[in-house]
Amino acid sequence: MEEVYFNDEIVEIRDMVRRFAQDKIAPLAVECDEAERFPSELVEPLFEAGILTMPMSEEFGGINANTQTLSVVLEEVGAAFATMGPVLLSTFSPIKIVAMAGQPHQQKAIFSQMSAKPSLGAFCLSEPHFGSDARSMKTSLVKKGDHYVLNGTKRWITNGGVADWYLIFTKCGDGKDDFAVCMIPATSKGISFGKKEKKMGLRGGPMCDVIFEDVEVPEEYLVGKPGDGWHTLDRVANTMRCWGAASISVGIARSAFEVAARYAAEREAFGKPIGKFQGVGFKLADMARDLRATQLLIRDTNYRVDLELPSVSANTMAQVSMSKYTASDTAMSVATEAVQILGGYGYMQEYQVERMIRDAKAFQILDGSNEIQRLILSRDILREYA
Repeated sequence: MEEVYFNDEIVEIRDMVRRFAQDKIAPLAVECDEAERFPSELVEPLFEAGILTMPMSEEFGGINANTQTLSVVLEEVGAAFATMGPVLLSTFSPIKIVAMAGQPHQQKAIFSQMSAKPSLGAFCLSEPHFGSDARSMKTSLVKKGDHYVLNGTKRWITNGGVADWYLIFTKCGDGKDDFAVCMIPATSKGISFGKKEKKMGLRGGPMCDVIFEDVEVPEEYLVGKPGDGWHTLDRVANTMRCWGAASISVGIARSAFEVAARYAAEREAFGKPIGKFQGVGFKLADMARDLRATQLLIRDTNYRVDLELPSVSANTMAQVSMSKYTASDTAMSVATEAVQILGGYGYMQEYQVERMIRDAKAFQILDGSNEIQRLILSRDILREYA
């Protein structure tokens, strides 16, 4: 089906990433999920294919990819093996934030090193005592002479322990809006890691606490200026709920739907394919409707985000929230129906839809729970109609 929101370049990138994902990523899915193993062997091929550096400018080997392009990449990766979605998202989002909010000399200091070799990123926001309430963070950045000193602990960090660069949101004063952002290499003295988390889904993806103890941060590793952090989080970083979490989710939904549709067309009962029974056929119809409607919502939201960055409006951010919870709910419902259509086979690991349920559930929670997204959207509605 032709995508009206895609130009020729995006279609070409989509097709390239789809081939890469099916050839390189999908074959590792079962083994990495069962063994809870991070497929580190994919990092170099992702770099060589130009995928890791896509959000960077051409100066640093990227293509200055917009959110629509990154969304397409993550949907394809999510369809092949959802675990690799957050691995890439945690690399794309810090790069995108530095590209949108960093000063030119900061971009050069960070990207010149990050693009010189295969490098993963990590996005550090949540802390042991908060998830959605970001204003209550305790991590601090204090100026000391010609540099800054970073202290704090970040929790549930995807790529923790394997990332080459860490983007950190931190307090930089006592005021309500005294937040800063910095991006530091993993080689910085004072970085340590907690235990590897054992997860219900996304089991091949590394996740742990990241601890910063008196880490020295030079000014060129800041992203913007101290005090810019809250705007960067609220109007730049949070857009990834659509081009990131929502896009990976719709990739999961698409993959689950395709498994169910093929099975329903091939499996016979009472002399005909089970898809010809209304009980199954109607499920497929609803799954197809929800999948396509979600894709179109994501495409439209990314279109609006790309028009407005680096300062996205409240109305568009409300649509970002709508996209995130719609997509993750769709992934969960489509994967659940896929298991039901496959019956006993769906409950077994062979057909992989049971893994898709476990993976889909994560996206109803991470990157701002779906309840928080509904709260954001409801507030925007009331503000408009008050």
